[in-house]
Amino acid sequence: YGLYDYLRNSIQQLELPQRKAALIVPAFETLHYRLTFPKSKAELLSMLDMGSLYTFRYHVWPKGHAPTDYAKWRTATVPYRVSWQPDFEPYVVVRRDCPRYDQRFVGFGWNKVSHIMELDAQEYELLVLPNAFMIHMPHAPSFDISKFRLSAGYRGCLQTLREEFHQDLSRRYGAAALKYLTAERS
Repeated sequence: YGLYDYLRNSIQQLELPQRKAALIVPAFETLHYRLTFPKSKAELLSMLDMGSLYTFRYHVWPKGHAPTDYAKWRTATVPYRVSWQPDFEPYVVVRRDCPRYDQRFVGFGWNKVSHIMELDAQEYELLVLPNAFMIHMPHAPSFDISKFRLSAGYRGCLQTLREEFHQDLSRRYGAAALKYLTAERS
């Protein structure tokens, strides 16, 4: 409730049109198909503490959202900066002229990860909004995630595309892009 207005105000207050920043909207999830959506951060924290909400994908892919620093978010009252980490794939609000998603990554796998890497390579600030949140609702697995899980060929193609993406980052950003390749190999 009120996310749109909050985002508009944050964009103005943080002067987003004049700076390279990605506003991170912390993501949570429920395992229930029905949910009374929290009307405030306080309500969300209560639901989190009661176990009816969880940090997004905590049980299957914690690396994807861990850099959001949910412990800090609980008490944050102002936006705070986080650093890129491997496999980080938050939901973000960015300027219209930001880098586009890489079209190689369609279907399941690496679309948000590669986008955040590109933003980081271009030195975008990653700012977590203290009063924004979204909740992922359960749904049936997509056709593409099923293909990813069942097909070694699909996974192999995705790995090839990831390697090409790293090479392209290295060509565009030089030594600054080495951290992505190093992180991938670690």
